[in-house]
Amino acid sequence: MRIPAIVKITLGTVVGAVLVFVYLPLAVVAFNSFNASQNLAWPPRAFTLKWWGRALHDAGALHALGTSILVAACATAAALVLGTLAAIALDRFEFFGKESVNLLIILPIALPGIITGIALNNAFTTMLGLPLGLITVIIAHVTFCIVTIYNNAFARMRRLNGNLRDAAMDLGADSFTTFRLVTFPQLRSALFAGSLLAFGLSFDEIIVTQFTAGTSVQTLPIWIFNNMFRPGQAPIVDVVATFLVIVSIIPIALANRIGGKESIQANAA
Repeated sequence: MRIPAIVKITLGTVVGAVLVFVYLPLAVVAFNSFNASQNLAWPPRAFTLKWWGRALHDAGALHALGTSILVAACATAAALVLGTLAAIALDRFEFFGKESVNLLIILPIALPGIITGIALNNAFTTMLGLPLGLITVIIAHVTFCIVTIYNNAFARMRRLNGNLRDAAMDLGADSFTTFRLVTFPQLRSALFAGSLLAFGLSFDEIIVTQFTAGTSVQTLPIWIFNNMFRPGQAPIVDVVATFLVIVSIIPIALANRIGGKESIQANAA
């Protein structure tokens, strides 16, 4: 069926307008990171790399960057183990309430961040009596990072040929050997793509982090939020924000390239 030209033009215009609306503010932030004016006068009359140099030597920003990398790496590692195990269990076994368990696993990523943050804050401080800090932030990030791993692994598991697993076990391989030699090689790319998405999701998360970090932990998004309106910090904040956008794009682009449409569709489900 041939699509009328007017429909193509209309859809193209709408898509273009949406892309401009989404990415134009990011472009402005990137331009301002090179703006020679400390007050970020627009349009920029001159460009400089001075703010990038100052950002590279800002102790607070560097410490926040290290914290964000640590939190994202730990959360991704924990989510990788838990999400993979959950996907295998729900794919291989039938039990009462299976669909409900599946819904509960993917629900955290669908809930508003502020709801998740309040719930986790109450759980840590009221129910468990844990002091808010690095550990609580990592646990909080695991709750939504696990969804990306689980979705990718579960989608791939449903496409695998179960006969290969059954044949390996018929030939005497135990469950662990079957997983190591048969299942894991087929899951590897999906798990890697899911891990990249989870890392990017954790690295730039701020809402849940605000409710679970307390006063002792400052990730890079929180550092940006705290320094936005401080005198003289606006250009450096734009530099850090631009860096954060770039770092967030890289794992998502790699995950899209490795996992392809399967990875995107699984996490959009």
